[in-house]
Amino acid sequence: MSLRFAPIVPTARAAALLALAAPVALVIGATRPDAWLIAPLAGIAVLALIVIDALLAGRLEDLQVLVPHDVEVGADHAIAAHVRLGGGRPSAMQAALACDARLAPGGRMLFDLTRQDGMWRGESPFSASRRGTGQVSRTWLRWTGPLGLGARQLQGNLEEEVRVWPNIAAARSPALQTFLKDAQFGLIARRIRGEGTQFESLAEYQPGMDRRRIDWKASARHVHLYAKEYETERNNQIVFAFDCGRAMCEPIEGMPRMDRAVSAALATAYVALKGGDRVSLFGFAARPEVSTPFVAASNEFHRLQRAAAELEYRAEEPNFTLALATLAGRLQRRSLIVVFSDFTDLTSADLMIESIARLVKRHVVLFVTMADNELETLSAAAPDDLEVLSEAVSADLLLRQRALVTGRLRQLGVDVIEAPFDRIGTRLLDAYLEIKRSGAIG
Repeated sequence: MSLRFAPIVPTARAAALLALAAPVALVIGATRPDAWLIAPLAGIAVLALIVIDALLAGRLEDLQVLVPHDVEVGADHAIAAHVRLGGGRPSAMQAALACDARLAPGGRMLFDLTRQDGMWRGESPFSASRRGTGQVSRTWLRWTGPLGLGARQLQGNLEEEVRVWPNIAAARSPALQTFLKDAQFGLIARRIRGEGTQFESLAEYQPGMDRRRIDWKASARHVHLYAKEYETERNNQIVFAFDCGRAMCEPIEGMPRMDRAVSAALATAYVALKGGDRVSLFGFAARPEVSTPFVAASNEFHRLQRAAAELEYRAEEPNFTLALATLAGRLQRRSLIVVFSDFTDLTSADLMIESIARLVKRHVVLFVTMADNELETLSAAAPDDLEVLSEAVSADLLLRQRALVTGRLRQLGVDVIEAPFDRIGTRLLDAYLEIKRSGAIG
């Protein structure tokens, strides 16, 4: 980092002192014209105090700005600054950073430093709002003398890059790791018994089992009820298809819908890989943009995370006809296709439904969309005035249109998940496990 010489600058306290001295000088000039020298002498004295105070603040010996180079979107991180001064008795110190707007609102971070173990230390917490690469380009440092009248200030270039990755906190969560160790999805490779389609063995019938699984011939031979157990389907193909268009780029609670969808998909993809299935990612807007080969091992999960980081934000309408036809053309066997999308009007929704209807003929389709809390709030608002009433009517109409679209998808045989953004991940995981247990994919 290149630093410039730290010039002396007055503080707000010094400016206030000079402002208060101006009326006093006017009064002296009006009442005692022969004492006019007092005013300039007082000003010179204040300027001298500013310079002396700034010199007493000390000189900079070392400045380190610790920037994390890899972060996850929506996660909490921090940029730290460590400063060492040579001599002096500074009373306060502040640092400012110029950065990409995806790292901090307005592209600016401002934080205080405190004295610890002979050094000045401080940090600025931040949470990246979008994926991609952001820069921390410049830094400013300002430290004030013991009187608070003068300060030293410098600026320097940083040119540090911060790579913002998809958030996989859900895949690392202790709850999910514990779940993966249970009898159904073990971390050690073994045959899994469940409700799939491939016969595994007979087991003694227990209350609560599906009666359709009773093997009546075997039960008659042994004079005891026995039920069939099946091996849970493995090596299924799971495709997570992301609409990267305009609607999915809209923020929800400070983060784009697409990033929340990516986090939910990666958590489910991690479970799928642990369960022996194969996972692929597919992203599209006006045309297909990202299409990965199928990943079959959990130690290659990083390939999915890297591919998800390449999903771009597009301020354009998605072309479902082209995208889903392209996806269907590259699938050689029956697969589970999880479509993440949103819609704002019935025209685009009709094209989406038409394209999904063609997929349902050969594949299992799961449609995931996030509930619009803002529309629900506007729709439920008390009609206190005409403007609020108009907003409530419009919001209610849009909610009815959403319900109509999701209803038509369900009629096609599509499983639809519509939930708040913070519950999409668990709902998606539950739906995947249910489809896998039913053997509907293979």
